[in-house]
Parts: sequence; C-alpha cells; structure tokens
Amino acid sequence: MSLQCPRCNSPKIASLHPAMKIGALVGTVGGAARGASAALAGGQAGAAVGAIAGPLGITLGSLSGAILGGLAGGVGGCALGAQLGDQLDRHVLANNLCLICGHRFNLPT
Repeated sequence: MSLQCPRCNSPKIASLHPAMKIGALVGTVGGAARGASAALAGGQAGAAVGAIAGPLGITLGSLSGAILGGLAGGVGGCALGAQLGDQLDRHVLANNLCLICGHRFNLPT
C-alpha cells in the first residue's frame, strides 16, 4: 500500500522526519559524553594498575579508553535517539508533506 494524501489522494508524498534527525543528533552527543565519562572514570582505575608500565602506558590507556568509550556511547545514543524521533515523527508530528496540495499529515493509525 502506497502512502496517499488524505486531502487530494496524490501519491507524491515527501517524508521529512525532523524529529528522527534531531533525536539522532542529540542521542549521539549525549551517548558520546556518557561513554567518554564512564571511560575516563574507568581510566583512573586503569591508570593505577598501569602505573607499573610507566607514564606512557597510563596516558595511552586513558586516552584510548576515552575515545573508544565515546564512540561506543555515541553509536548507542544515536540509535536510541533515532528510534525515539521516529516514533515522534510517526505519531505526533505531521511529517508527511503532499507535494501537490501542500497538506501536512501523519501516518494513518
């Protein structure tokens, strides 16, 4: 079943998805910050253990942990934010735009 405009029955519909884009962006930033924060907290314990390897081992362990934690958190946050934004787009916001008459509407329930 193709999507049609409820006003003029045109099949020429553009789906805008503004909440999904914003949710993915906010989720990425929040997830990266959370992941880096957790990695830095864990890096302190790793630095105490890595003190045996010397100052270079402490520095490299802390930096790589923060980068990997930030990336992992960013990916998870992006996925969660995009899912939340998709639900907002589908059920709350009028994200479908008819290219013929300009009517904005939600997906039918």
